[in-house]
Amino acid sequence: MTMENAAIEPASTQTPAPAPVQTPVQAGAAAPGTTPRTRPGQTAQTDEPAQRTQPDQNTQRAQPPQTPRERVRACIAQSGIPQREFAKRIELEETKLSKALKGTRRFSPDELIRIATVAGVTVNWLLTGSDTSPGAAATPKPRSLPQRHRETPEKAKRRREIVEAAWRLFAERGYHTVRVADIAAACGTSSPTIHYYFPTKQAIFEETLRYSVKLAFDRQIASLHAVADPVDRLKHLLELQLPDGDSATEWAIWLQAWGEVTSGAASRENHAQAYRRWQQTVFDVLTEGQHAGRIVDSPVEELTTWLTSLVDGLGIKVLTGMTDADSMRRHLHRFVDRHLTTDSQSTRSQTEGSS
Repeated sequence: MTMENAAIEPASTQTPAPAPVQTPVQAGAAAPGTTPRTRPGQTAQTDEPAQRTQPDQNTQRAQPPQTPRERVRACIAQSGIPQREFAKRIELEETKLSKALKGTRRFSPDELIRIATVAGVTVNWLLTGSDTSPGAAATPKPRSLPQRHRETPEKAKRRREIVEAAWRLFAERGYHTVRVADIAAACGTSSPTIHYYFPTKQAIFEETLRYSVKLAFDRQIASLHAVADPVDRLKHLLELQLPDGDSATEWAIWLQAWGEVTSGAASRENHAQAYRRWQQTVFDVLTEGQHAGRIVDSPVEELTTWLTSLVDGLGIKVLTGMTDADSMRRHLHRFVDRHLTTDSQSTRSQTEGSS
């Protein structure tokens, strides 16, 4: 994911003000408890950040959910499936889900991530009520997240199913090997249905990259804030990028996106905006570490380039079988300990002074 010339902004200017209306932003997801309006025969796609769907008369007076558990409740209601089935889909015992919804236990970071994935919202929205609230990770640009559409919850759910199926197929078989018919078969539908939602296979691929950005953002927002020490937070951020499990699928999408962008077959801007968010998150964590006196006093942009380039190179080696995720973790931790922390700088100074 190396883009050395990508602009990085200071943390104080990265995140826009929270949106005044609390709604999820995942593809097709209107705010839970609202019904999107669409003109007859029109999909009415939009990616403008300020545009929101309007509730119908039955829900117009409903207050937006104010707490994380209220927002989870709204997601369950919007899903149209029983709470027991929702618990099963997020791999959580129904009793534990009930306790969390009552406030007698907290949702864990992993649970929030699964809820956000199943419901088609971001973890940031679950926690704060806004996708753009400042947090422990840089906020994606609206166009870097799955695109929003004015459509019914059922169609929104079908759209997400198509993207998730294509996301896995592209990662497992490669973009050029997978046919639209293969995606349709994985979704239990037809090719014309796929084309109803996405005009081309390339459009689906672009959406799988946005979906990968959302998943990475969800992981970071769910857990980074709980790590107090800046160096530990940096190491945790790097571990969240390891090509392991679903993260390996994200890496496979990224790797193919680089190739498509290089050949001019994919949107360079879509890729650049997504990558800048990752760079900005690293930049922000390093900056916090410098302010705390834990990260060496060097230009943060340089440190960001070195570190993200190392992650990119090691990640590609993991995907191609030249090394594994555990080895990548050890290399990243050693790099941070030996080159980025003030403790390592102090040790080097002492060694040089005594020689």
